[in-house]
Amino acid sequence: MQSIRCKVENIEPLTKAVSKVVLVPETEMTFAAGQYLRVLMGEGDARPFSIANSPRKDNLLDLHIGAGPDNNYASEVLQVMLDKGEVTVDGGHGEAYLREKEIMPMILLAGGTGFSYTLSILQRRLEIKSKEPIFLYWGTQQVQDIYAYDYLMALQKQHTNFRFIPVVEKTNGVWQGKTGLVHKAVMSDFVSIEPYQVYVAGRFEMAGVAREEFHTQGLLLENLYGDAYQFI
Repeated sequence: MQSIRCKVENIEPLTKAVSKVVLVPETEMTFAAGQYLRVLMGEGDARPFSIANSPRKDNLLDLHIGAGPDNNYASEVLQVMLDKGEVTVDGGHGEAYLREKEIMPMILLAGGTGFSYTLSILQRRLEIKSKEPIFLYWGTQQVQDIYAYDYLMALQKQHTNFRFIPVVEKTNGVWQGKTGLVHKAVMSDFVSIEPYQVYVAGRFEMAGVAREEFHTQGLLLENLYGDAYQFI
């Protein structure tokens, strides 16, 4: 697969630990909504990040990089972007992309910065004319981690078939929405998941538990997608 040099056009903080990076590739990168790219850091060192936008005419690539103090893997990539103003990438990678020819009712399940994967799929799915419902469940540790709350609420108003459900693990007593584990919120809202395609991004532990418990609630495993499932 061809490597592509990219200019770092912009880096902006989304939270204290998450930054949005906009890359301008020298040549077009072909990818499907839900795929990822790899930042090539050196020989044998290619680090994957979900592309946080669907394919667009200007070819720009958005990344949401969670580079907290306990994540040197991502922090080193962000530092290279800051220092050099460019990176080399390849992509798109991954088999958990949006199945555009098999439009069904959809559940998008994201934990933390796994939201960037679901955002790409959501953007493309909303471009396709269909009344099939779309549910996005985004689980974060704290309310302030829901950095796209206003954007998603606006989308919900624009698209009658889309519903956004944020889920917070740790609350300060003010939060009036759903709390606890994000996959449990899904299970509490659906009697059966059998009619749905489900796209999952987050920690491997969450993805594994979601697969097992959703299956007991009717999910057909051939309708479950997530890059984690290549490894667990």
